[in-house]
Amino acid sequence: MESYFAHSILKRASDKGLVEVHLHDIRDYSVDKHRRVDDYAFGGGAGMVLQIEPIASCIRKLQSERAYDEVIYLTPDGERLAQRAVNQLSLKTNLIMLCGHYKGVDQRVRDLFVSREISIGDYVLSGGELAASVLADAIIRLIPGVLNDETSALTDSFQDDLLAPPVYTRPAEFEGKGVPEILLSGHEANIEKWRMEQSIALTRQKRPDLLQ
Repeated sequence: MESYFAHSILKRASDKGLVEVHLHDIRDYSVDKHRRVDDYAFGGGAGMVLQIEPIASCIRKLQSERAYDEVIYLTPDGERLAQRAVNQLSLKTNLIMLCGHYKGVDQRVRDLFVSREISIGDYVLSGGELAASVLADAIIRLIPGVLNDETSALTDSFQDDLLAPPVYTRPAEFEGKGVPEILLSGHEANIEKWRMEQSIALTRQKRPDLLQ
């Protein structure tokens, strides 16, 4: 996960001082001499569960150092991640992202510390690290100064509950397939109208649920 933030837009954001990403190993807070952080579930059943004590100690230490707007738990049964939530979170100052693992965390972690639970889709990963990376990427790119052209993020898919329209670049013709004439016209109002029409048409075709 750490190496993921050492590249491209995320690295530039960090180098500019626009964002800080810190990774915390809950094994450092283990109460076990072997640094274990998981145990069998009460009541039996397959799989291990992350214990409450090391997670509680880690979160409390972080909260003693600064105020956090949200403690987010990445979990398959959380709210489905959508652009609207990303927009909201991009306005926050400090976030804690807790990565689930094994069969999840002791329920008391969720009851006592977690303020928001987020899922990146209806499937299960080996751990929440990839989900946290997805969420962090989506948030960080919206921070002013991260993208070279800040208006770019405003025209992304889902910003207006619509999919983005088709885009083209040079050459104007390739193997008999040309660029729509409207995009070569230079008429900004007509181009924007075309783009909106295309966005609505694509959304109706591919994601009609967004138009409800």
